[in-house]
Formats: sequence, C-alpha cells, structure tokens
Amino acid sequence: MQALEKIIGTLSSIAWGPPMLILLVGTGLYLTILLKGVQFRALPHALKLIFNKDHHHEGDISHFAALTTALAATVGTGNIAGVALAITIGGPGAVFWMWVTGLVGMATKYSEAVLAIKYREKGAHGMRGGPMYYLAKGAGLPWLGTLFAIFTAFAAFGIGNMMQANATAGVLHSTFNIPTEATGIVLMLLTGLVILGGIRTIGKFTSYLVPFMIVLYVGSCLIVLAINVNEIPHALGLIFYHAFNPSAASGGFIGATVATAISVGVARGVFSNESGLGSAPIAAAAARTNDPVKQALVSMTQTFIDTLVVCTMTALVILTASSWTQKIEPTALTSVSMAETLGSTGSIIVAIATALFAYSTLIGWNYYGEKAIEYLFGERAIRIYRVFFIVAVMVGSVVSLKLVLNFSDLMNALMAIPNLIGLLLLSKIIKQETDRYFTEVKK
Repeated sequence: MQALEKIIGTLSSIAWGPPMLILLVGTGLYLTILLKGVQFRALPHALKLIFNKDHHHEGDISHFAALTTALAATVGTGNIAGVALAITIGGPGAVFWMWVTGLVGMATKYSEAVLAIKYREKGAHGMRGGPMYYLAKGAGLPWLGTLFAIFTAFAAFGIGNMMQANATAGVLHSTFNIPTEATGIVLMLLTGLVILGGIRTIGKFTSYLVPFMIVLYVGSCLIVLAINVNEIPHALGLIFYHAFNPSAASGGFIGATVATAISVGVARGVFSNESGLGSAPIAAAAARTNDPVKQALVSMTQTFIDTLVVCTMTALVILTASSWTQKIEPTALTSVSMAETLGSTGSIIVAIATALFAYSTLIGWNYYGEKAIEYLFGERAIRIYRVFFIVAVMVGSVVSLKLVLNFSDLMNALMAIPNLIGLLLLSKIIKQETDRYFTEVKK
C-alpha cells in the first residue's frame, strides 16, 4: 500500500507541475485577450443577470441556482485551509498570484459555460451538458469526452466526497469533540436527503445554504478586519511587495522565494476556483436560459466570489494577525488568526464555516459525478451511483485518506487536460457567441 501511495503521489506531483499550471493560466490569459477582457468589462452586467429568472426557457434550475450549485462545489476547505497553506509555504506574495489566477480564470469559467449551454442535450430527467458533450459534439472528439467523464466520476468520490466528509468530521471532532462516526452517520443522512431529489432539490438546497455560509464567513471576516482596520494597509503591502520580492524568514516562517510564491499561489488558486478543470460547466448546463452567454456571464461570477472575495477575506484575516509568522499548521492557521481577535468564538466560527464549506462541496460534486456516470452508462446508473456515493461519505469520515487525496488530485489534473483542449479548439465558437450577444445587447 505504501508503494502504491508513493506512485500515486509522484504522478500527482508531476501532473500538477509547472507545465499544467502554465497551461491553465495560459489558456485563461489567451481567452481573456480573445474575448477582450470580458470578465472586466461585463462584470457589472453579469452580477445583474444572477437574479434573472427565465421561467419560459429550457433548463432545470434558475441562473442563481446553477451558480450556487457550482459555488457549493468550489467554495470549500481550499478557501480556508488552502489559503493558509499558500501563505505558509509561499508567503504573502502567494495571495497576489491567487488573484491573478482568479482573474484570468474568470475568462476560462465563462468560456466553459458558453460551450456547456450551446452543446447541452435534453434527457428524460433534465438537461445534460459539460465538457464531455462539447468535446463530443463540438470538437468531434467523443473519445476525449469519455475520458473526461471517467476522470470526473473518480474525482467525485475522492476530492468531492470522502475528502470533504473527512474534513467535516475532523473539524467537528477537534472543536466540539463530536465522534467522527456520529458525524459520518449524520452526513450520510443529510447527503441522501438532498441528492436523491436530483438537480432541482440540489439547486433549491444550495440556493439557501451557499449564500448563508458565505455571508456567515465573510461577515465574520469583515468584523475581524473592522477591528484590525489599521493593519489592513500593511497586509496589502505585504501581498503586493512579496509578489515580486522574496519573503524573509521571521519567527516560525521559513521564508519563500518569488518562484515559490508564484507556484503555490497559482496552484492554490486553481484548486480553489476550479477554473479550467471542467467541473462547473456541468452545473451551468442545467440553467434555464435561451442564450449561452447569459449563463456564462453568471458562471464567471463564481470565480470572482470564490477567489476575489472569499479567499481574500481569509488572506487578510491571516495577514492582519501575527500567527502566520509562527510555526502553526496550515489547517489551524485561519482558526488561530481569527481567534487572536475574537477569542474562542473565532475558532468556533471557522470550524462551522469549514464544515459547511466541506458539506456544500460534497453536494455539488455529487451532481458532477452523476452526470459523468450518466454519460458513461445511461440514466439508470444514476441510482446505483447515488447509493455508492452516500456510503462513501461514511467511509471518508472515519479513515485516513492520503492515498485518496493524491489519487483525486491526479484525476482533477486529468480532467483539466481534455477540457482545456476543448476550450482551445472551440475558442472561435466562444468568440462568435460572445460577439453576437454583446452586439444584440447594444441594439
């Protein structure tokens, strides 16, 4: 088993090496230029579209529900522990490169959703879409679509299920001394109640849960920052300065080079917002809309909220405190930093937020896995898949998951490759749809 763990870990490290990160950011940069900075010029318009309700158009859920379903899957432990890890290894400058990844990633997320809506299909139980469909129907590469679906199905059980259940059980045990077995049982029941109802139930559930958990966490962060308002300019100065200059060692912090800040910042940014992985367009395809660009504009706000808002809040809470310069584990750093200002209440808030973020990720990724299984084996396989998914929640709550984590990371990287190929091959279609929409809007 140790040999297998080592092999999978090595493959995962190679898969997430500089070539992959360059490909992800490079694709986002290319699409940003091709689409004339759509994420900047159209962001106000996109934010307005979130609450549009196209009741009379094809689709299963509203723009808002599709957005919250995708946000449920992406706003997870990476927004708390992932940001802390980036700062611990890469220094404050890593946050700047997370922002860069988020900004170019908005163009990637937008492009994924354009194609997801354009090439989606209507099935017996709702809309079907995502990279597997635009690879098969748009790019004419069905075998690549099949590979994407296989990688997604495996990733959903790991990073989208057992890892999240494990994180939830762990934080509730360490903070409230709740037995992991009890958390596992409750999570199984809660997960089953939501996912057995399909995308409409998932969309309705996430429409309430996601705004609540983001407001709870971001609101708590804003209280901390209001109390420490005098430290914010210094924290921002650290981020911008160390994005281009090495971070000196201090206290328990060992220091970081600029190369490390870039590498870690880009990697954690990608893991946080999932732009380019191809997961979010699966949810986007379910939206009720008559125009691919409308939902695409809504979808790109997901990356903005995830990275530019939630991750920034975590980073500022950490950098306005002193704990980040000490030898504190990344998993505890956000909690300790918030507790510097709010005491034990801060630790409780982070624990609750972590549990909610992890659980929402579990719900969102279930839908991605469902659609991958449906693409591979048909609609009848979904019920069987749901049973295995629910059982995996219990398993994830009580076992060590190092092998699962590395395997899931590898599957995520393998998901990105066919998806990015599809985006690049179909970039002209994305541009045509974009130009058409904004020409019509101006009329």
